[in-house]
Amino acid sequence: MKYLIIYEKTATGYSAYAPDLPGCIAGGFTLAETAELMRGAILMHLEAMREDGDPIPEPTTQADYIEAPAA
Repeated sequence: MKYLIIYEKTATGYSAYAPDLPGCIAGGFTLAETAELMRGAILMHLEAMREDGDPIPEPTTQADYIEAPAA
């Protein structure tokens, strides 16, 4: 399964979350570090869900860019 990850720039680096996996978040100093931490967070999140007997949600979130004219 492929889950959408949203990355946001912060004052100290980056944060990330998966909209289809509430509570699954990560943060790091660089985008690459944050992406790697997020991969691990997703694996741990899904493993915990399985151990708890929770259903694994199907990925449904999509993203796109819309170009707007410059001001």
